[in-house]
Amino acid sequence: MGGGTEAFPDLGSHCQLSDCHQLDFLPFTCHACQKVFCLKHRSCKSHECPNSDHNSRKVVVCKICSMSIETTGGCQGEDDKAILRKHQQSGDCDPKKKKKPTCPVKRCKEILTFSNTSTCKTCRIQVCLKHRFPADHACKRNSSSSQPWVKDLREANNNKFLTALVARSGNDCGNKNLASSSRPTNPSVKAC
Repeated sequence: MGGGTEAFPDLGSHCQLSDCHQLDFLPFTCHACQKVFCLKHRSCKSHECPNSDHNSRKVVVCKICSMSIETTGGCQGEDDKAILRKHQQSGDCDPKKKKKPTCPVKRCKEILTFSNTSTCKTCRIQVCLKHRFPADHACKRNSSSSQPWVKDLREANNNKFLTALVARSGNDCGNKNLASSSRPTNPSVKAC
């Protein structure tokens, strides 16, 4: 199907989806079925492509060595367990290659070792030393109820405040009479 305008007949093409046929000046060619589609129908799912698994890729990660194994559309019949079994039998699977744990904070790639790991006392997450403070790793503070001593400490501080408030018995912070008498007086200066 041609496209374009009267002045430029070779410009663009019509969408080859049977329900659409929209003229698109920047058409997309499907990599699987080689048909031309508009922006709305360019993905394999949107135009229900019969060859959608033609170049599809899938990655399976080995839990033993942390190696990623890529499979393409040609391995359709194999499931993940069979692929991992083949990988382990091939001799490429080496537990010594397993990746070390990293800091769970977003965008932090610090490897956690014995000397640079800190466990948060509030949420019990292991983080690197840079993110050891609760504000640095988005700490979940709801676990303070699991530690009864924190609640007892807060209640003790509240009781001290209430005791001091009652001891003042409604008086102002200071005696106004003392405040007026303790003002410094200006010395008189005599002129000659």
